[in-house]
Amino acid sequence: MTAAYANPVLETPPKISVSITEACPHACAHCYSDCSAAPKPRELSIPAWREVLAKLADDGFIQVYFEGGEPFAKPGFLDLLEAVAPRMMTLVRTRGAGLDAAVADRLAAIRVGRVLVDLMGDDAASHDATAGAPGAFDSACTAIEECARRGIPVDALVVLTRRTAPRLNAILRLAHRLGAERVGILRLYPLGRAKRIWEEIALPLEAQMAAIASLDPPDGLGVMQSWHPRDQNCCWQAAALDAAGDIIGCQYLREYVNYGNILERSYLDAWRNDPLYRRIRSGNVEASCPDCSATQRSHGGCRSTAFAFHGRWEAPDPFDVTLNEGVDLAVLPDRLR
Repeated sequence: MTAAYANPVLETPPKISVSITEACPHACAHCYSDCSAAPKPRELSIPAWREVLAKLADDGFIQVYFEGGEPFAKPGFLDLLEAVAPRMMTLVRTRGAGLDAAVADRLAAIRVGRVLVDLMGDDAASHDATAGAPGAFDSACTAIEECARRGIPVDALVVLTRRTAPRLNAILRLAHRLGAERVGILRLYPLGRAKRIWEEIALPLEAQMAAIASLDPPDGLGVMQSWHPRDQNCCWQAAALDAAGDIIGCQYLREYVNYGNILERSYLDAWRNDPLYRRIRSGNVEASCPDCSATQRSHGGCRSTAFAFHGRWEAPDPFDVTLNEGVDLAVLPDRLR
């Protein structure tokens, strides 16, 4: 039986996340998209993406968050970004591959809104071991420095795992030295390659909370994290497309839902009329953390992790200490193995 909770209601989503490609020169151990060096056959072309994004802008989307794979590995991506930037706020998440001084010059000229660079360690040995590519650490550091040098707002992102937890404060200091404005500390999601090594890299909830409590950022560095009492249910405002143009609502739902393809169905039709999409966005959940709902104005926490560990869309989010119900987050449910 679900409780009578409700998330904020939007007739039109304000922003969208676009996985522009699933090609990437890295082989990250926890890659959610299970990327390879070559693009996958169903990926939309740059001309197709231009049409899709123009329609989204016409429909009232005001922000687009590009991710991958590696966006800069998609031929023509910078041209697409230049076409989109006058109509939508643009953000780009990257591993830093290909983001050198010349590309940073282009990003500054385009007036990209923000660049977000993944850090997987505080030195070459730790970062490159997870990225699966020699030189990946240097590329990530260069990307942050070159963006910061040009006044492009830049954040560093780090996924909280057994590998990164002992290095969090060192990563914060590194990001600050490189010129990042903020560091976002992200959950590990049971998707793609992460599932294959889950027991090796996933932390139980107590260890995650201890790592968050131990954060000691340098003065002037912002830190973003979404553990209790700031667990977010983002589904009420989340919109996302994968590299093939499939409507998936959120990148962290990529293995669990498909509301149709953007070449065959308008996003607003899926948003307003798809029963499952409406259900996930509703906030009608079995339990909601009162502290988190007070700070986030939404209910139930993340639907991706709730569904992953419980198999029910209305289930409690096990990453919240008040809703965990004894779930060991370091062990995957059998159905996900």
